[in-house]
Order: sequence, then structure tokens, then C-alpha cells
Amino acid sequence: MSLSVVCLATAAQAQQTTTDGSTAQDAAPSTQSQSQAAERQPVPLVPDEPTWTGFHGQLNAQKYSPLDQITTENVGRLEKAWEVFTGDVSDGTGDLPGTVWSATPIYANGMLYIGTPFYRVLALDPATGEEVWSFDSQSTLEALTQPALKNRGVSYWEAENPVDGEACQKIIYLGTMDAQLFAMDADTGALCESFGDGGALDVNQWNDTNDRWPLSLLQPPTIVGDHVVIGWAGMDWEWSEAPPGTVFSVDPQTGELQWTVDLLPEEVRLRTGTANVWTAMSADEELGLVYLPVSSPSPNYWGGNRVEEIPLATSTTAVDVETGEVVWSYQYVKHDVWDYDTNSAPTLMDITVDGEEIPALLQASKMGLLWALNRETGEPIWPVEELEVPTDTDIEGEVLPATQPVPTRPEPVVDLRNRPDVWWIADLVSLGNCSRIFDNARYDGIYTPMTTEGTGTLVYPATFGGQQWGGIGYDPENQVAIVNSSRAVQMLKMYPREEYERIAGSSGNETGFYPQHNAPYGFELYIPLNWLGMPCWEPPYGDIRAIDMTTGETLWSRPMGASQKYGFYMPEFMGSPTIGGPAVTAGGLIFIGASMDAKVRAYSVETGEELWEDTVMAPAVSNPAVYEHEGRQYVAFTAGGNSIIKDQVGDHLAVYALPEE
Repeated sequence: MSLSVVCLATAAQAQQTTTDGSTAQDAAPSTQSQSQAAERQPVPLVPDEPTWTGFHGQLNAQKYSPLDQITTENVGRLEKAWEVFTGDVSDGTGDLPGTVWSATPIYANGMLYIGTPFYRVLALDPATGEEVWSFDSQSTLEALTQPALKNRGVSYWEAENPVDGEACQKIIYLGTMDAQLFAMDADTGALCESFGDGGALDVNQWNDTNDRWPLSLLQPPTIVGDHVVIGWAGMDWEWSEAPPGTVFSVDPQTGELQWTVDLLPEEVRLRTGTANVWTAMSADEELGLVYLPVSSPSPNYWGGNRVEEIPLATSTTAVDVETGEVVWSYQYVKHDVWDYDTNSAPTLMDITVDGEEIPALLQASKMGLLWALNRETGEPIWPVEELEVPTDTDIEGEVLPATQPVPTRPEPVVDLRNRPDVWWIADLVSLGNCSRIFDNARYDGIYTPMTTEGTGTLVYPATFGGQQWGGIGYDPENQVAIVNSSRAVQMLKMYPREEYERIAGSSGNETGFYPQHNAPYGFELYIPLNWLGMPCWEPPYGDIRAIDMTTGETLWSRPMGASQKYGFYMPEFMGSPTIGGPAVTAGGLIFIGASMDAKVRAYSVETGEELWEDTVMAPAVSNPAVYEHEGRQYVAFTAGGNSIIKDQVGDHLAVYALPEE
């Protein structure tokens, strides 16, 4: 197997060949970029003071707090300090679509801010939960691009030199599914009249190619200095031609467009689409780089309309925050026809490898692979091998690559070649139906081609990923990464267009029938369960692990959470699929919800031992927030649920602290 180093791209994409024969595209930075870099002031990667002002806590996406009031010794005494039920919840059985609430609260300006799936903002007293102000966007509550109403929270900006007496020197931003970005004064909740049109920016004004649906703003924008960097989500699996992936940067006080990054080559945009950034981003302010996790092109499961190279798709792409110029890009999947979106912000970290200090990032992936790159250059820190993958397919027009890159360290969180075995208990209860599903499916590893035959392709990890958008936590003091994963199986069968139109039924949240209009194939996606709802594959179904980033070695791994159905909890050694990420503290603790059983937990960073748990209203499929207010440390969990793992929704914000003396 050959070493694969794919370090790409400036906007000019001047191509050269590296010494090992792989392709690299480099160009000298512009004079403007050099000048801006010279003027940049040093900014520590890890803030000097505790901060939780963004979706991942900090721009580095470490989800780390230096607070140590809560420790491994006293976390067992943690109690609920306060809770809020927002009322913004729907199970989908009434007039409104169901809700998926995945918002991380942010602590800023002496308040706790959170967005809801009804597109409201609540500003709360961090010590009591009492409402200080609220804002209602009056947005349409329709599932325009998603199977549910979704919100992952809000963003915060403040002026470097606030002007006394002027409004909107500190701003909260809320996006909506119909592509409106609202800006409101962080003190009062009043709209910032100078932003966009009276306080709302219509991002859909830039939706000018394959305008099939609005550019939904479900993930809060990433704030880097005086740049509001906006990605967007769309309607998966519906169209062959879709809006092409573009990232926008706007002025924080006016909404004026500063720059854009077009992630698809111009020559393919009309006949494909997406390769968008629908999840959070991270940034290194000292380097002046924003890191974009880029998704796959459309349609996701057929690539006959886009057989040429699309170098920025399914990648991490680093852009200059001042200009939007692409500095480097690393592509994880060639010709992605598996929907292996780069689905979380890369976690930035400084690590020591073989005595060398390296500015690094760690990128989780749907494939269960973990990619460690130099965040200045995009070069892999440990060798990357080219894995031989099958290319034979019965899918018309498909041309598959013969190899795919696979990192040698850290180790994958799933077996890349072998699927889980059939779980004999589930198979026995199903009278052998689980075995029949598996035996009639195609599986040749993570890059198995799609097929129209048998029960289709066995997809492992499932479409929602080995890792999900919650991303990776990191302890910078000990150089330890914390990763939670799912081990779920799905079946995906392709149908030629005429047959698909004859048999297609409905769809749900990553399950059912999907048309891929204008492609020659639609498909059906389902989780293989027996009639009792038991998974057909062997446990564990999810885990959590610690990785030593000086060596890439796993320090410990354990099943996480409990799978739950019909009110029954399975043993915890079987684990649970997980959605949502961990927070890490200087107290030696990992805080996480994420599991099917609607529990929130604390683990030891050092050993992985579970030290505390509590039950909340629904699965806490959001990243927790850790903050200090008036000398007291708090941990906040949003319990909103996600039907991908369980039909249970909530509107519960639960905040914990040690008992007051």
C-alpha cells in the first residue's frame, strides 16, 4: 500500500507533484494575506479564561473547560441546580412536525443563551434559569428541508471596543430553516436594525444555482473576529441537482457580504450540487484560518453525473478568514458515493509527537476513521495508506476508485473490513430473518459499492456515522482526545428509476424511500431489526474512548450508555448508539449525554470509569456546556431527542452543580 498525502488547493489551484509522487496543490499566499498575517496578534489556542461562547465551547472545538471545582472525587454529589422546559417541542403527531433539539447553551455577557426548534431565543440567568428576555423569530414552523424542526443553538459576537450607549455592541445570532439569520442585542433581545433588513439577513438571496430548497440555517454560524461565517443545510437524498456548497462570511453588524468560498468547481455545479458545510466549523485565530468540514456532492448514492475529480468534496478545507482564499484542503474520500460527509468541526490541538511540537487538528468521520493533520499545512501527522477497495458494480454510469486513503493512527473505531456478526438472540427470535437479511446483502468493507441485488448493501457504520456532528473532546493538559462512537448497521438498496417509482413509500429521519430525482436510481434505507425491534447485529452498539495524541494509541475504551426500547433497558455492556459529543474539564472529567437511554453521565478522563449519572426528559443529543457564574461551576445539558436513535422528544434544559455549602 502506498502512502497517500493529499494536501490541496489555493483558489488558483496551481498543481505540483510532491517528492513521494502524490499530488499537492500549492500557491504562495497573496500580498494581502501576508500583510494581514504580519498584523495578527498572538492568540492562545486554549483561552486563558474559562469560556463557553460557541457551539463547541471555544473556536478550537476542544469542548474543554479549565474549571476544576467539580472533580472525580466530588462529582458523585452533583445535583440539579435548576431546569427549564421551553414548551417548544412536538412529537409530530399534531399539526406541527416533530422536533430535534440539539442546541448547546452558550455562556456570554453574564447570561446563558439558547435557541429552540421553534426558532426562539431564550436569555436566562445562569444561576437560576430565570428568563431575562426572549425573542421569537415568528419563523414558519414547516419541515422545509428536514424531516423535523431542528435547531443547534445560537452564536455570540461582541465588538472589540464597544461604544457606550449604542445598541448591538454585543449580538446574538439565530438561524432558521427558511434561511433567515436574525441578529439581536445581547442585552435586551431587540433586533439590530442595521443588520440585513431590519435585523434579519436573507441568506437565500445567494441561492442562485439549482434553487430546489432554502439554504437552511440549522447550525449557528461560526464567529471569528469580525466575521460571521455561515454554512447551511439542505434536503438530503431528494435531487440529483441541488444548490452547490458555498460558505459565506458577513459583517457582524451589517450583514454585508465579505467573501464566499465555492466548494464545487464551476464546471460541475449545474449538474450536481451540495458539498456544503452543514455542521460547525473551527478556527485558529493566530493562523487566521477557518476549518471547513465539507460534505459529499449530490446525489449522495450515485455519482454518474460527477465522475471527474471534485477535490474539495468530503474534506477538511482551511480558508483565510480575511479573504476566504483556500489555503489547503485534505480530501478523505475519493468520488464519494457513500454520503460520508465530513460531519463535525475538526478539533484543534497542540501535540508532542516524537519530541516535536506540532500544531494539529483531529477530524472525526462517519467512516469511524480519525484523521490527525498538521493544521498549518494539511499534511498527515502519521502515515496514510491507500486501501484497495472493490470497483465492480451493477450501478449504471458509476466509476469507482480502486483505492481510498486510510490513516494508520489513531486506530479506526470500527473494523473497516468486517461487518458485525448477526446477533444470535435477535436471529433466533426472528426465526432466522436477521441471517437472511445479512446473507443476501453485499458487504466488502466501508467502501462497498451500492447494488440493486438481494437485500442491497450493508452500510456499516450507518449513515449517521461512526462519529456524528458532536465531534471530539480534548484535554490539552494531558494531550488526550475523547471520542464517542456508534456501531450501527443499515441496509441500502438501489432501485432503477422505473421500479423505484412503482414501489416507493414514505420516508422518515434517515429511513425509508428517497428518490434522488433526475438520477437513474432511487433507494430504500432501513435498519435491520427483528419484529421485537432488536438489532440484528451483535453489540456493543456504541462506545467512548480516550486516545493519547502523542502516540495515537487508545488508552481505554468502554461501551457507553444503554440501548432502550418499549421501556426496557439493555445491559450497559451492550452500549448505545450515540449522537452528541463530550465536554472535558480540568477536574479530570468527561461530561456527555448522547445515548439512547436519556441519561447524562460523567466519566473519568484517566480511567473511563463512570462516576455519575442522571436521567433527563429525552436523549441529550447535544454537546453539554460547562461554565462558571459568580464563582460556581455548572454543567448544562439540553435534552431534546432525535428520532434517528429513539422516538422520544423533549424541551428540557437541565443544569447541574455541586451543593452550595
